[in-house]
This record gives sequence, structure tokens and C-alpha cells, in this order.
Amino acid sequence: MTGKNGRPSMPRVKRTAEEEEARRGGGEFIESLDRGLRVLQSFGTEHRPMTLSDIAKASNLPRATARRILLTLQKSGFVAGDERLFSLTPRVLALASAYLSSNQIVAVMQPLMDDISTKAREVCSLAVLDGQEAVFVARASPARVFSAGIDIGYRLPAYCTSVGRVLLGRLSNEELKSAVEAMTLTAQTPETVTDKSTVIATIISDRSKGYSLVDREAEPGFRSISVPIHRYDGAVVAAANIGAHVDRITTGEMIDRFLPLLKDMAVTAKPLLV
Repeated sequence: MTGKNGRPSMPRVKRTAEEEEARRGGGEFIESLDRGLRVLQSFGTEHRPMTLSDIAKASNLPRATARRILLTLQKSGFVAGDERLFSLTPRVLALASAYLSSNQIVAVMQPLMDDISTKAREVCSLAVLDGQEAVFVARASPARVFSAGIDIGYRLPAYCTSVGRVLLGRLSNEELKSAVEAMTLTAQTPETVTDKSTVIATIISDRSKGYSLVDREAEPGFRSISVPIHRYDGAVVAAANIGAHVDRITTGEMIDRFLPLLKDMAVTAKPLLV
């Protein structure tokens, strides 16, 4: 195929359903930027350097398109690699740093979380909702070594986590039903509840109680308790939790020891969040 100048023209890239929907939503959608961001995100699917084929498949792009994007990102310093294997460079952390430094919720919550983490002698985490997942954006740890895998940027399904259920609880009953019905509920552990009606009922119940306690549903041997974090006008903007291994604490002790600390923190934070 040749273009008007007689040179070979690049084949048109077939748009994904998401891209078509975005284009219909307005003429300001930049497909090339969207595809570049998808390539960056594709690196999170593996815990190792990835081949061009891996990246093209993960980002749902043709190999030629993925290759051009990778070479562009490589010249910009965000990707390192040869023609065979590619990996992200530390420069991508600047993107996360920009989010964290500009996020008022994290700035307000971090010192409060540090305080209750010390009092509880357990890790306290803060999460926000991103689509169907809870994303952890802040963490406070006591002085002792913490070995669990939950850290900043870590993602877990919202339907089976205490922070996720708290965040989904901000939806109206009708919105909640639609959101859960659109999810694929996969058992993360033998304890995970995957019946949609049960999940919906549990979230509604947790909303009325003002907290959520999840026992070994998201990760084996781990339980956590969460409360909603409200801004000044009452809107739920995040969820804070304290989690611990089942060998260290019972569910009853979590309610008795950790819930008052979390609720006090949420009350303190509310007038500070605008």
C-alpha cells in the first residue's frame, strides 16, 4: 500500500471498542497518547522484563504500533531495553510522585495514619477506588518489619476487600447493583464471596454499620477492617484500613482495638479535606 507521495503507508490500526467509545464522546481524544499510556500500564501485568509480543498483547495493540511507542518511551527515558526485552526505568516514578505530592487526601491522611499505626502496632493503609479496583495510595507502618505485599500502588478487587466495599458503599443502591453486576467475581481465596447478591447485601450492611471487616477473602490468612474517609461535605473520598495476619488477631479484637482508632481518625480528617 502506498500513500500520495508514493511511499509505503502504515496500515491503519484497528481501534478498540474503548477507543471508539472515547472518540464518539468528543473530538479531543488523542489516540496516540491513550495507546502510549496503555503500553506503560502493560508492564504491570508481569513481574519481569517483557518482550515486544508480551507488550503488544497486554496493551491490545499491533506489534508495529507497540514497537514505535516503546522506542518513543525509550528515547524519553521511561523505558529501557534492546530489541528483545523491555522494562520500565525509575523515571516513571516521577509520574507517581506527581500524583502523591499533589493529592490533598494523602497529605492530610499520612500524619494521622502514622499516629494510629503506632498505636495499633499494625500497618494502616489508605485506598481510593479506580474502576473495579481499590488502589492503595498511602501506608503507615510501625517500627517493626512489615512483610506483607500491600504497598503504595497495590491493587485489589473492590468486591472482596474491606477498603473496596467501603468505597463501593458510597454508591446508591441502584448504582451499587449496576456496578457489581458488571463485575466478574473471581475467588481470590477459598473464603471469597462470589455471589453477587450476597456481595451487594454485605456492602449495604457495611454502609449502615459504618465499617467493613473482611476475613481472608482477598488474601489467604489476612483480615482487615476499614472505615470511610469523608471530606468536609460528607462525600466519601477514600477508605482507611488496618490489617493483620489471622495468627495475630481475631475479628472481635479488630473491632474492639482498631475500629475506634480508625473512626477517630476519620472524624479528625473530615474538616481538613476540602
